[in-house]
Amino acid sequence: MAKRATRESYGEALMLCGENKNVVVLDADLSKSTKTEVFKKKYPERFINVGIAEGNMMSVAAGLASCGKIPFASSFAMFAAGRAFEQVRNSIGYPHLNVKIGATHAGISVGEDGATHQCLEDIALMRSIPGMVIINPADDIEAMQAVKAACDYVGPVYMRFGRLVVDDMNKPDYKFELGKGVMLADGSDASIIATGLMVGEALKAKDILAGEGISVRVINIHTIKPLDEEIIIKAAKETGAIVTAEEHYIMGGLGSAVCETVSSNCPVPVKIIGTDRFGTSGKPAELFEAYGLTAQNIVNNIKAAIELK
Repeated sequence: MAKRATRESYGEALMLCGENKNVVVLDADLSKSTKTEVFKKKYPERFINVGIAEGNMMSVAAGLASCGKIPFASSFAMFAAGRAFEQVRNSIGYPHLNVKIGATHAGISVGEDGATHQCLEDIALMRSIPGMVIINPADDIEAMQAVKAACDYVGPVYMRFGRLVVDDMNKPDYKFELGKGVMLADGSDASIIATGLMVGEALKAKDILAGEGISVRVINIHTIKPLDEEIIIKAAKETGAIVTAEEHYIMGGLGSAVCETVSSNCPVPVKIIGTDRFGTSGKPAELFEAYGLTAQNIVNNIKAAIELK
């Protein structure tokens, strides 16, 4: 299988979206890291480096959108969602402008950059903004199509990309649908609902559990908002127990969204895998192990959830 970080997919997809002359890319002096330099090389006249001024970048993007352009504002997730939150909320979300936010280096997998750069609250922040679409692709194939879907969609979109190289889990004929979850494996004993990098761990957990005679459904939620409630409610009704997995805080992320849906429609046991503490500097694999973002922890939680049925 191919291996590519989803931030690289973002840069490549931006270049393809650049065929639309209304597309403008903004970056906060991180184009080599966010991979927007790919767009810059092909369309320099439609690339704007605003410098290390993320709040201003969001305001400039809002202005461009109000003039009919399709701006992609790019930076690390910690800066795009954290530092610039006020401008995203008031200048983009409140007037519901057609701005796309490309947030790279999300999650604990940023590794050695440490807690200050490991954004684990961005999904929660963006979920709090009415009308904001949130996309968290799992691999290169999904990320490429997600950027195109975001470009075609009219309204604000937050896209979350990783620094870590990941395997492709989707097949070349995969078709991304905004707001639609994807069932990657069927099962009857419980469901694993995962997003982003944790989709790969969910598939590993499924194989481990199969070896122990436990059948699980695996669902990839690439669009966290709007959430595919139908696929989640169906999983709750048909399997009776759910484990969610995300590279994010357990507060306000995918797990919270799933609990909100399940509790209102089909209450079943739900275990949330994520973290409730700041990250720290280290190798990504070591951090995933230390914070329980692993296939084995999914396996353990599936067994616990089944016991609660």
